[in-house]
Amino acid sequence: MSAIKLTAMDENHPRAHRRACLKITLSLLAVWFLISFGAAILARDWLDANLPTVGHAPFGFWMAQQGSIIGFILILITYAFLMNRLDRKHGYYEEH
Repeated sequence: MSAIKLTAMDENHPRAHRRACLKITLSLLAVWFLISFGAAILARDWLDANLPTVGHAPFGFWMAQQGSIIGFILILITYAFLMNRLDRKHGYYEEH
């Protein structure tokens, strides 16, 4: 099993990493809110009236049932990708 080696470049390094981590997290939470609450609840009637159906379901209903889940999974994948890139940028990495 490999040990994890953490390296830091300077004293302000952990603070900059934490600030960037919070920015990513809050941005993705805002996207999650827009997908789950905005598209699935607030804009459902508009989506049903103005966008085509998905299968045999109106788009607003589909967003409430399936689109929110798919959006959440895409957010999780994006979070993992962005955090790995951030860790490499700030010098935190796993040694194999």
